[in-house]
Amino acid sequence: MAHSIQAVILAAGRSTRCYPLTLTRPKPLLPLLGTTILGHTLGELKGLVDEVLIVVGYQAEAIRKAFGDEFEGMPIRYILQGEQKGTAHALQAARELIKDRFLVLGGDDVYFREDLKRCLEHQYCVLAAEHPHPEQFGVLKVQGDIVEDIIEKPEKAEGNLVGVSVYMFDRSIFDLQIELSSRGELELVDYIRLLPEVKWEKVQTKWLPISYPWNLLEANVSLLQEQEPSNQGRIEENVHLEGTVIVGKNTVIKSGTVITGPVYIGSDCIIGPNAYFRPDTIIGDHCQIGFGVEIVDSVLLDHVVCKHRSYIGHSVIGAQVNIGAGFITADFRADGSAHITQVNGKKVDTHREKLGCFLGDGVFTGIHTSMYPGRKVWPGLMTLPGEVLAKDKTV
Repeated sequence: MAHSIQAVILAAGRSTRCYPLTLTRPKPLLPLLGTTILGHTLGELKGLVDEVLIVVGYQAEAIRKAFGDEFEGMPIRYILQGEQKGTAHALQAARELIKDRFLVLGGDDVYFREDLKRCLEHQYCVLAAEHPHPEQFGVLKVQGDIVEDIIEKPEKAEGNLVGVSVYMFDRSIFDLQIELSSRGELELVDYIRLLPEVKWEKVQTKWLPISYPWNLLEANVSLLQEQEPSNQGRIEENVHLEGTVIVGKNTVIKSGTVITGPVYIGSDCIIGPNAYFRPDTIIGDHCQIGFGVEIVDSVLLDHVVCKHRSYIGHSVIGAQVNIGAGFITADFRADGSAHITQVNGKKVDTHREKLGCFLGDGVFTGIHTSMYPGRKVWPGLMTLPGEVLAKDKTV
């Protein structure tokens, strides 16, 4: 009888680089086109593994509440990682529940079934992908189909093949002794250096890493571009739809609204009248978008109210946000170069020519608020009427 295969999803981190979106929820519960990052991963794992172990820490109860003890018949068990000392430390927390062969996945990136399936064919395997900015990840050094080393976030990368935080292991790795890394953590890549003949598979579908708030926008847009049109709502007369438009249950699109797809609109929304949705717009459930509002390449979470004559571009807007009339996001630099924004006190190159704003849950903006590109507002904060945000607004 074949041994069962388990999946271990590492979902304990605080994800500070994704603030303000992760100040009120763990990153695996960020929305992904009608589901969540973790919901998508569980869907891709269904039928490939017999059981899923989720290592939780930050806001553990929110993850438990979201999925319970099973996902469409696939059993789920949770392991609490108290102190967080790295990826290998997180895996070791699940040691007692691991039976034999298992797949390890990061809890906050987007993976696809066929790529995961090919990893299962090996005793030891690393899933890898080419990335234009490899210095942000662990860079693989390979010889043929064998992984020789993984160099974590090198200053100067040799090659652009990076690990995507998916590994195939068996219980024998727990017999290996690894030491704290230079970052003071126990890291999974140190197991790779000690294992005999670790194979690698290259991502053939896609891999969508979500490190920063704008990556959530990019992941949603990537999935949206593969969807088919559907309408479960009510579209009034004199509405113009073009391209792929998805409208959820009980949503009303009011007269004079123009929607140029691909656009995704959730359920129980009221859109317009005379709204203008441009491509790559993703609207959650229970949103109200008022007269003359223009939105492009943005994600709005659930229960967002956006008053009339506002412009939102290249942004992510948290849940329960109330956007006052005349709100404007600036999103393009006059010199046309990529936007730089502050993350954890450091300047980060977003590699994006267009970048809007990132509002945490429950933000309330006064009328005629204007946002500089890349600026963030922490959950529950307010802006004054006419305020111009040139810096992040944090607690």
